[in-house]
Formats: sequence, C-alpha cells, structure tokens
Amino acid sequence: MGRSEKNQSRPEQTKRDKQMGSSDKLRLIQVLVILLCSLDARGDPLYQGKWELLLENAGVSAMHMMVLHTNKVLIFDQTFAGPSQIRRTDPPCNSRSPPASQDCWAHSVEYDIASNQVRPLHVVTDTWCSSGAFTSNGMLVQLGGSHDGENITRYFTPCYHSACSWVESTVHLAAPRWYASSQILPDDRVMVVGGRSQFNYEFIPKRANGEGVFSLPFLAQTTDIEENNLYPFLHLSSDGNLFIFAHRDSILLDYKNYRVLKNFPTMPGGGSRNYPSTGSSVMLPLSAADNFHRVEIIICGGAPKGTFRAAMAKNFRVVFKSCGRLVITSPNPVWQMENMPGRRILSDMLILPTGDIILINGAQLGSAGYQCARSPVLSPFLYKPAEPVGKRFTVLAPARIPRMYHSTASVLPDGRVLVAGSNPNYGYHFSDVPFSTELRVEAYIPYYLDPYYDSKRPTIHSISERTIRFGSNFTVGFSLPVQPKSSAFRFHAYAPPFTTHSFSMNQRMLSLRAAISVSRYSYSATLTAPPSPVAAPSGYYMLSVVNGDVPSKAEWIRFVN
Repeated sequence: MGRSEKNQSRPEQTKRDKQMGSSDKLRLIQVLVILLCSLDARGDPLYQGKWELLLENAGVSAMHMMVLHTNKVLIFDQTFAGPSQIRRTDPPCNSRSPPASQDCWAHSVEYDIASNQVRPLHVVTDTWCSSGAFTSNGMLVQLGGSHDGENITRYFTPCYHSACSWVESTVHLAAPRWYASSQILPDDRVMVVGGRSQFNYEFIPKRANGEGVFSLPFLAQTTDIEENNLYPFLHLSSDGNLFIFAHRDSILLDYKNYRVLKNFPTMPGGGSRNYPSTGSSVMLPLSAADNFHRVEIIICGGAPKGTFRAAMAKNFRVVFKSCGRLVITSPNPVWQMENMPGRRILSDMLILPTGDIILINGAQLGSAGYQCARSPVLSPFLYKPAEPVGKRFTVLAPARIPRMYHSTASVLPDGRVLVAGSNPNYGYHFSDVPFSTELRVEAYIPYYLDPYYDSKRPTIHSISERTIRFGSNFTVGFSLPVQPKSSAFRFHAYAPPFTTHSFSMNQRMLSLRAAISVSRYSYSATLTAPPSPVAAPSGYYMLSVVNGDVPSKAEWIRFVN
C-alpha cells in the first residue's frame, strides 16, 4: 500500500475511532448509572451483602438452632422424622456395623464455627416443635416436644471439648408442651407458656414439690379453629412483667401474682400473626439513655383468617406485608403500622450487632405447616428502627436456597448470620416434593463485613472483666485502623436466642452507657453493666463495639448478680 492510500484511510479511521470513543463513553455512563442505582440511599457500596455456602450437608435439618457461648451452634430437629443423614457415634451406635434401626441416626448436631464441622449428638425423646432458654451459667433448658417428649425437660451444658451432650431430667413438665414458648426470668427460672390445648403456664425449676400449672385465660380467648395462638411471642418488659402476644392481641402479665396488668390494643389488619400463620416478633434494643425503661415491640408478617385451612386444601393465599410497632411502656400505647417491601411469613427476625433488624427466610403464599407454603422469599430485608417510616427497609442480596417452614437463623459472634434448615415436608424428603428437606448450611454476610469498611472496624483488645456484676463498671480496650475525623461509638450487649418456628425466644440487646478516652488509634471505654437482671437476665452476652454502622467482632461477657 502506497503513501497516498495510507493518507486516504486516515479520515475514515479517525471517524471510526471517534464513534468507538462515543460508544465506550456511553457504555461507561450506563455502568456508572447501574452502579449508582445499586447503592442504597446512604451511598454505601455492596450494601446488599452476600451469601456463602458453609456446609453441603449438616446431617440434620435445623428446626431449632442457637449459638452457644463456646462459639459453637446447637442444631436439632425431631426424633420421629425418620433416618437423618448423619449417624450417632455414641454407644451403642459407634460400632463399624451399619445402624440396625433409625434410632442410630442422629437428630442433633453441634456445629463448630471455627472448624466448620459438625459433631453428632444423641437426643433421646422427641423435640418436635419445642422451646428453650439459656440460664445464667449458659446451660440450655430445653422443654417439651411431641410423642414421648411432650412433658420432658432436657439440658445441654456447653463445653469446649467434645464430651458434652444432652441430658434428660427425671423432673417432668406438669403439662404437655407442643408449640409452647419459653422465657428466662430475672430469678433464673424458665417460664414456659401455652402449647397445643394448653391455656396456662408453668416454671422450671419448680418452687415446691407438686407445683403445677397456672391458668392463663388469655390463651383460651385468643385461640380459633386454626389454633393461631401457638408459639406466643414473649418479651420480658422493663418492669419485670411479661408481654405476651397471641393471635393479634396482647397483655402484660404479672406472672408472680397470676394477674393481667394491662390489655393492649388489638393489632390492626385482622388475620393472625402467630403460628401457624407465622409472623415474627422482636423487642427493639434497650438503651442506657433511659435506664433501659422504654420497651418497644415490632411484629411483622402473618396471614389473613383461614389461610392455614386453605393451605391444607392446596389453596395458597397471599400473606401480609404489614408490620406493627408498639411501645408497651407508654401510658397509652398505640400500634404504629407500616409495610415491608414485600409480603412475608416464616421469617426469622434477628437483631444485628448494629442494632438494626434483619428479616431472613420465609414465603409469600400460604402458612406454616408441612407443604403449606409456596413462593419462597429469597431476599432478606434490613430494617433500621431509627429511620423515619418509608426509609427503614432495604432489600438485601437474594439467597439461592429457599428457606421456608422449619428454617432457622442465628447471628454469629463475627457478625455473620448463620442460616440453616427448611423441612417443609414430614421427614427427610429430597425428591418428588415442591421443596425438599434442606441440609445445607450457609452464611449471609452483611454489608458491614465487606473489606470496604475495614478502616472503620473496631477491634476489641481487652476486657477488664468477663464476669460482670449488675451495675458495676468494666473497661474495654479497642482500636481503629484509621483515626476517624469524627466517631460515634456504641456498645451493644446481645443475648443470643433460642430460634424456632420464626420466633427467636429471649433475644435481647442493650446499648450500654460508656465513658471513652482516646490515645491516637487506641481507645479505652468504661462501660456500666445493666442495673439488674430485670433489664438483662443473668447470663452470657456478645459484646460489640459499633463505630457508626460498623461493628467489631463480638466478645463474650457474662452479667451476674
């Protein structure tokens, strides 16, 4: 090609270059628009979080789940569910020969967070749809169930080795407790409330030989043909009395003197919020700013009247998208209603280290019960209680695994959310069903764990005391990688719950009073423990330092009398 041909081609080449440059710019603008639209209103990148598969097969479906102060997680289902996918190793089932019966299949495991492994455990009697609470020494008191377990009291004392296991008590419950709820009390007793055909409550341990049940007519008044008052929502109020929500009504109960102190307004919207039309409930974090006095409850989800019976007939109705908040310590409490970004039941509501709420797992159609729900909700919702109505919810990154009936979730000390379970069919069924029994375990990783926030993330280096008496002071040393221009530290103590059937029992967070001193990148905070076990029942709590909206990894502390 001669010089003249080369020169003649340049204008056309230049024109193509300009066209490609314009096209590239347009694509770049489109990418920027997409990125900007993917940010939440605060402009934080990756705010939706992400998911990580931890275990392909935990062996047991997680109908019940709770985090132990030994940094392990206790998981169990029911003993009558048929063969699980993990064998017991205890005598007489630890021989090399195959199990002779399904009795040699484990229905409980202990998940080690650090090693990402499970250890099979032997739970003897049936724990189907049971309840539980941690006592002051970290022991789990586990109550009721079905079949041979409906009156049973069980104990699990966490350990750092691999020798701890289930122990069944010779002292039984006074009444069968199937679909009951449990609450730890300031005196370290466990109160168990309701259950199928049980309009009463009782205590563990008993205060005297022969102590039985105490009548609670409220539960009879709130039942219906579908028994929509099972797994009542329980929250220990700041005056030591018990808030009980069943169906769509609620009371404040003086359980010591067996009398109702207050009837709260009926929650608007009709339908039912408790099992089987399962909504969820959380007590918002308490604050030292008002000496932990103000108590506000939020309840989300539920379904219209008749939804459960319709689902049994394979008619899957649309569920609620509404939430209600009620300040139960107000002289004139009134429900404040708002809507979620979508309809939702069968969700777990958990308090994150930031004090925000996550709704995770669930379905949009039907109700609780085997094969009674459809249209799984894959995206969690983040709820920021301090924001104004209309700006509180954010839709988070969707999961790939449907989690419906009998799914559970727990907040881990490192800030991740452990998610497991989903057994929408009786037994272990993996084919020929709309949604199979789910044995995979995964973690939802919130936005605040992204490396983008590492420069803002506090690290706890020291705690002067791990066992702290109520009302006393203790010191926490922590640091930041980068000296902030301004800081807004909060110190949160979180009681991990017993989670089952969309209710995280005994979940509680307290924002502690603090005096902070600074030395360049290092900080020392003198914290004041809650004043009494009424504000925070004795036991183990996860302590986090929160810088703005970025929490540290939690450390375990224990509040005691």
